[in-house]
Amino acid sequence: MSPLERLRDLGLELPPVREAAGSYSPARRAAPLLFLSGRGGASADGQVASGRVGESVTTAEAHDHARSAGLQLLAAAQAELGDLGRIRAVVKLLGMVNAVPGYRDHPQVIDGCSDLFLQVLGEAGRHARSAVGVASLPHDMSVEVEAILLVDD
Repeated sequence: MSPLERLRDLGLELPPVREAAGSYSPARRAAPLLFLSGRGGASADGQVASGRVGESVTTAEAHDHARSAGLQLLAAAQAELGDLGRIRAVVKLLGMVNAVPGYRDHPQVIDGCSDLFLQVLGEAGRHARSAVGVASLPHDMSVEVEAILLVDD
């Protein structure tokens, strides 16, 4: 089953790729790697999922935001590669959580993205990962995730 078929089975579809908010690209190839710029979660209407986890955002909500960020990353990969089936492996994720001091559940939040990648890409979605807390993120995003993918030419 292709990654797009798995997405459909999950009742999901790739969102439009949001334009870069600065002087960078959503994706950059350095064959055989594809580097995906950090993406935050978004609501169904495309609005940035914002707020601080542990304050105005719950861990469960932030988990959903990380899942949405994963969809944004897959959309950027699809736009760059033309076919998610060209992804051989998700090498590394970096997940950043805009959280209150003392918050400790960063891994559970970023599991939203990690679990999505495993569901959509199978074993190719298994990856190394860092999940860290930060004092703030651009546009008051609750979560930002970036990825490095191993891809076919």
